[in-house]
Order: sequence, then C-alpha cells, then structure tokens
Amino acid sequence: MPNTFNLIASSTVGAGGAASIDFTSIPSTYTDLVLKISARSTGNAGVAWAGIRLTINGSGTGYSNTSLYGDGSSASSSGASFIETGIASSSLSSGFGNTDVYFTNYTASQSKPISAEGAQENNATQALSVLSANLWANTAAITSISIVLQSGVGNFAQYSTAYLYGIVKS
Repeated sequence: MPNTFNLIASSTVGAGGAASIDFTSIPSTYTDLVLKISARSTGNAGVAWAGIRLTINGSGTGYSNTSLYGDGSSASSSGASFIETGIASSSLSSGFGNTDVYFTNYTASQSKPISAEGAQENNATQALSVLSANLWANTAAITSISIVLQSGVGNFAQYSTAYLYGIVKS
C-alpha cells in the first residue's frame, strides 16, 4: 500500500483550450505513478463525452486496451490498440469528467500495466463511467506522458487540469 503521494507536476488549461496536456522529464525516483485528470472538451461531436487517450514517451506503438463502459441504461466493452483511460465531458454536458490513472512499476524493464477509471459529471441519460485495463509493451522507463482527446471531439477546454504524482512505497 502506498504511503506517500508526491506531486511531480500539474497543468491547468488556459483560455482558448489546448490540444494536449504534456508531462515531460518524469523522474525515475518513484515506484509507481498516478495521474489525476479533470477534463472538459471544447467540441460536442453530437455526444456528451470524449475519450481521453495517452501517448507514452512519444511512442505510437505497443499499446493495448480493454475498456468497460456503463451509463444509465446499458453496459458495453471495447478493445483497442491505444491507451484510453477515461472520459472528458463535452460542451453538451454541465460539468467535467474525472479520471484516475495508475502506472505500475513505470521504470521497470518490462511491459507497463496501466489501469484507469473515469466518470463523467452529467446529470442526464448520457452520463458515463469507464474502467480500463491497458498495457504498454515496451521495456523503457516512462519519462513523458501526453494526454489527448479522441479524434474529432475538440480540444481540452479552459480549466481542465491534470496532476501527476509519484508514489513512494514503504
């Protein structure tokens, strides 16, 4: 059980929005990482939410994902060759989506398991929750993380935030 969360970096999106939120030069002094995201999309694409995706160390390959989704009336699942970690509310909803991402043994010389959960704040039938199991099949230590929205749903809106924590295990 982790006993210390140390803030490595944080980012708040300013006026005009941002296409990505990036964390670079991540130190290798921790055992695990936690990423906490509160996000909203500038677009609506006809839906009330947008998927949040990650790129690690600028790599476009080696990703796998299985996600479970649930809303007020149904459940579904999907698999993909990218890391999808959570959801951002879109301009059709009334709040921000919240996502927590856990990176296990991010400096180990083995594939990196990444788990995530997200929930969209929207008091409507289009509210959504997601649980996601991801893998980055790469032996390199994680030194940078880029957070983006799925294609076609706009950018991160002003006041979207991301906090990256390092975990020290006892």
